[in-house]
Amino acid sequence: MLVYKREITVEWGESDPFGLVYFPRILAWFNDAEHEFFARAGYPVKQMVEQDRTAFVMGKVNFEFVGPAAYGERIMTRLELTEISNSTLTWGCSAKRCSDEVMVTLGSATRVYAEIREDRSLKAIRIPDTIRRLLDAPIEE
Repeated sequence: MLVYKREITVEWGESDPFGLVYFPRILAWFNDAEHEFFARAGYPVKQMVEQDRTAFVMGKVNFEFVGPAAYGERIMTRLELTEISNSTLTWGCSAKRCSDEVMVTLGSATRVYAEIREDRSLKAIRIPDTIRRLLDAPIEE
């Protein structure tokens, strides 16, 4: 299935002086990569939310710290679509330092595709075929 890579630079404040990356920043790396993927595929998240009144919302995340990444280091993040169901998709996530390919983090993120209702509540709905095609995922279940 789909693999999407994105090279980033560790910004000031994303890790402590020993290179321990803060968990919220790890989550943001992969959230940003997913948003960039959809934008490059022609379906930006802003359009998804504002025009189509849908969104991929976080269902479950699991990341583990594997190795350090210090301010200024280049990191290659990698998203791999590992599972897609009726209304969820799961990304396998990893990040390595570009200089020596040492692993920084491993994890997964499961997203739920949801309709944004008038009262701003969310309801899980089937991921449409148009998005499945972007993800190079099975169309029929």
